Amino acid sequence: MRWFRLCAALLAALALASAQSPTGKWVAKFSSDDEAREIVLALNVESGGTVTGYVLAPQYEDRIVEGTASGGQIAFVAEREANNNTMRRSNYSAVLEGDKLKLTMPTAGNRPPQVIEFTRASAQAPAPLPPPPPKITLAAPAAVRNNGLAKAPPMGWNSWNKFRGQVNDKVVREIADAMAKNGMKDAGYLYVNIDDTWESTRDKQGNIGTNSKFPDMKALAAYVHGKGLKLGIYSSPGPKTCAGYEGSFQHEAQDAKTFAQWGIDYLKYDWCSAARVYAPDAATMQAAYAKMGQALLASGRPIVYSLCQYGMLDVGEWGAKVSGNLWRTTGDISDNWKSMSNIGFDRQPGREKYAGSGHWNDPDMLEVGNGGMSDTEYRTHMSLWCLLAAPLLAGNDLRDVKPGILEILTNKEAIAVDQDKLGKQGVRVAKNGDLEVWARPLADGGHAVGLFNRGEAAAKVTAKWSDIGVQGTHAVRDLWEHADKGTVADEYTVEVPSHGVVMIKIAK
Repeated sequence: MRWFRLCAALLAALALASAQSPTGKWVAKFSSDDEAREIVLALNVESGGTVTGYVLAPQYEDRIVEGTASGGQIAFVAEREANNNTMRRSNYSAVLEGDKLKLTMPTAGNRPPQVIEFTRASAQAPAPLPPPPPKITLAAPAAVRNNGLAKAPPMGWNSWNKFRGQVNDKVVREIADAMAKNGMKDAGYLYVNIDDTWESTRDKQGNIGTNSKFPDMKALAAYVHGKGLKLGIYSSPGPKTCAGYEGSFQHEAQDAKTFAQWGIDYLKYDWCSAARVYAPDAATMQAAYAKMGQALLASGRPIVYSLCQYGMLDVGEWGAKVSGNLWRTTGDISDNWKSMSNIGFDRQPGREKYAGSGHWNDPDMLEVGNGGMSDTEYRTHMSLWCLLAAPLLAGNDLRDVKPGILEILTNKEAIAVDQDKLGKQGVRVAKNGDLEVWARPLADGGHAVGLFNRGEAAAKVTAKWSDIGVQGTHAVRDLWEHADKGTVADEYTVEVPSHGVVMIKIAK
């Protein structure tokens, strides 16, 4: 009897030790829409506390390369292949609480870390992930016919910066209502673009469906069109989107036809998981985007084509050749001064040769009004994007927008610079430390000029006519004050606040 009790005690202790060990398979399920989705965390704690395993989500595989576990506390570093075909390292931490494990997930930009609760599915040590299959290599495609759209940089709204996965049919309708009433539509903002997380699975014929957040996309398009606006949507050349929903991989023509039937007017096509299936070379990426470019042309509906592949592999050299109307030049923007100024000031010079009617460099969507910058910084953001001939896609909640923010977004004199028919992207013509002057020629023979102060204190900035390519005396107008400043000879000097701008037009 004593022997039996000892065995039982030993087995109980072993079971308790197993239950309290993080080794095993852990699962977090999501039910925010009608598509069953999950993240799998596989952990194996070896002797000495060394951790191996992986994190497997619909859109990525993170393989643990180093990690430790001690007393229910786990920390590890995992690697995945990033969109630009380099290895991206992410730091994770977790706390074990019985048969629950709370994992702190890394996030992008300035978003706070995400904590997800996992439930134990197995206490068995997981087998390692098999190596990924060989990647697809494609030959460089023939040039795809230009679609004749986006003669000026597209203007509109996109759901991602503010709403991310919370976007739904109701939000989109209300945004369209707001744009039609608050002056955004009158200022030129026409596209209402749904970003990621609208997708469901495919039916037996392979047709893409919408999830419960968007019960009838065709009806939504009709509603938006009824407001005198246009509807945009999102997909990926990979098998999954950035958020892990269904992509267009091997369904390009089918999806383009579906988008056309729904009444879609704009497609943002995001590389994301395509890096997991396609080889990392320019010809293959170009061919992957050409597939959808050709499919959109064949769909029978004019659809603006936005390439979102983060400026990789000299996209400016071939973006227009795949029927692209705009292409991202950098990674994602965040709602803070550092991100916006780095993308706008530092990452755009040299790309101006690729911009023109029907094909535009895209430094990413506007963050104006999302709260991470001051109104002064948002005016700088708007001014620089207009000088860059960039697409103007607002990303704030237009249902509840402060008058000052609406004034920035609807400044018709600044927007006229962005939409100028000459289509010349602005360039930096002078730099003195934190003080910069940017200029672009206009169709009426004048020039738009931004006098920028990236420094931490107010400073005087001078725009010299000789740097801009003009001579003599010219009338000057301040495009934010909406005031004429008289005729000025040779140069214009003005005090500019910290992180601020004075935007002027020099008449012919």
